[in-house]
Amino acid sequence: MKPFIPFILESSWLKQLEKELQEPYLLELVSFIEKEYSFNAGITFPPKDLIFNAFFQTPFNQVKVVIVGQDPYHGPGQAHGLCFSVPKGIKSPPSLQNIFKELESDLQLTPPTHGSLLSWARQGVLLLNATLTVSQGEPLSHHGKGWERFTDHVIQKLEEREDPVVFVLWGKSAQDKCRHVKKEGIPSRHHILTAAHPSPLSAHQGFFGCRHFSKINELLIQLGKSPIDWQLD
Repeated sequence: MKPFIPFILESSWLKQLEKELQEPYLLELVSFIEKEYSFNAGITFPPKDLIFNAFFQTPFNQVKVVIVGQDPYHGPGQAHGLCFSVPKGIKSPPSLQNIFKELESDLQLTPPTHGSLLSWARQGVLLLNATLTVSQGEPLSHHGKGWERFTDHVIQKLEEREDPVVFVLWGKSAQDKCRHVKKEGIPSRHHILTAAHPSPLSAHQGFFGCRHFSKINELLIQLGKSPIDWQLD
């Protein structure tokens, strides 16, 4: 008898996470999510079929870079399952605008006309939020429901992987989330880049000028991997 799988996941991620998906807390999370999307249809984000978009766009064995966000955008039409990204046709939020400013400063790339980071995801950049759903106008409203434990396990699986990953941690929340990836005094095959969060409240405290986009590509080349084409169409 096949075990009950509460979520539909991309096959390589399902293989990695199947055991975690049997944990009792996941059933409670599924119950919560089902109620949210049933009773608050249209004001729970992202759309239900895009909750795991990051995993479908970036299969486990294709992950080269991980960018960690906190939770989805909470405005109508903004969230589509990729941290910091919005669908084409939706105005880029302030944090994303600052990401594009740093990208232009770092690599002299033309600022894009849209805020969709799908092309990054398809090149191996896992755009992972710590919490995968949110209620309209209520940031962190789905915090503490089980998502954090699930995404902790996602990061653990990447940490256990022999193939090195570049972790990009903007802000204290992301840095705390990945605090176990590289322990002080213990060599690690993975690489970690840290900076302030790109939010207007903190971008001038170390995000601007971090040059993470060029540094990521330098690390990928050192690892024998193809660099990311950061230019968005």
